[in-house]
Amino acid sequence: MTTGKDKERGRQGEGETGRGEDKERGNNEQPLPIEWEDDEVVSSDFISPLHPFTPSPLHPLTPAPALKITVPVEAENQRLDLFLTSRFSETSRSAIQRAISGGDITANGKTVKPSHRIKAGEEIVGEVPVTPVIDAVPEDIPLDIVYEDGEIIVVNKPAGMVTHPGAGATSGTLANGLVYYLNRIGRQPPRRGGASRPGIVHRLDVGTSGLIVVAKTDRAHLNLAEQFESRKVMKSYTALVYGVVKEDSGKIEAPIGRDPRNRVKMAVTPNGRQALTLYRVAERFDEFTLLDLEIKTGRTHQIRVHLAHIKHPIVADSTYEAGRVNSIKNAKLRAAVARLHRPFLHAARLGFAHPVSGEKMEFAAPPPSELRAFLKQVSAAR
Repeated sequence: MTTGKDKERGRQGEGETGRGEDKERGNNEQPLPIEWEDDEVVSSDFISPLHPFTPSPLHPLTPAPALKITVPVEAENQRLDLFLTSRFSETSRSAIQRAISGGDITANGKTVKPSHRIKAGEEIVGEVPVTPVIDAVPEDIPLDIVYEDGEIIVVNKPAGMVTHPGAGATSGTLANGLVYYLNRIGRQPPRRGGASRPGIVHRLDVGTSGLIVVAKTDRAHLNLAEQFESRKVMKSYTALVYGVVKEDSGKIEAPIGRDPRNRVKMAVTPNGRQALTLYRVAERFDEFTLLDLEIKTGRTHQIRVHLAHIKHPIVADSTYEAGRVNSIKNAKLRAAVARLHRPFLHAARLGFAHPVSGEKMEFAAPPPSELRAFLKQVSAAR
């Protein structure tokens, strides 16, 4: 087992790309993005004074005109995401994948996966977001690197930092900092992930701090993406929620899709994608509960939506708490929540197999100072 103390820097040499060729494309084509969403929509309403960005009118969730296509015979058996990417050149494949996964695009009225093989005559209906691809240009941004070797980097992302460029956040992202860092140590960013998110395999919401693994090579990116897809990656979070959770442990199993009443939010919906979150009570307070959580699926805003669904939303999560802060009896704690400026959610542990050696690796990062300080106030108020 490897921990954050086992920093290993600067192993030179990249080796062979191994299984780097995608079966879906020819040898001369550029690699297409692979993305497994943990908990982020780049356009989150959280804006940190430490990492400001200017929202763009091209909001990644702003829909284009309604889509309605009848699949022609010649497109039979194509992947849905590739079929739509070929028809909407102004929109990235990853954006189309998010729209399909979120239920914004359906096939014959059913929610399907981006890899769905389309059939002649199928009705493809929905909305394709307008999301121009923005290159991750090098920027000298300090990175909290927990671990590094020749294949991967594990980074402790601060709250307020977007994972990669997109509409609404064109700079100051983790990807910008990673490209600068790799250039400084004489390494070329991997091609997989595309120009906007080289090496990025999964994401955290802009307001969520914690651990992210990034690939330094194409073979590492492909292997890690497969681990995320097959749910072999352990992702554990710490969250402080409103109210006292009665059960010591439990699971939340409820499908998640786009909120039909508010398209910039996610919600538990009958036609959403299956999602599973496990929780365990770490500590109870008078008006709050500290939880350890593990997600078995990677839906957008999964933890935030699931906890709100069971009436225990995350503290300071303005998107999903529905004014719950006003129910806090202690005036000092209400004021402290207002000063927190971020959801009390932290990706505390991350475990996976090394993409080349196969070694089981696990990393841990304690909550940042602002969360520890708030928890200290909560504890003192008992």
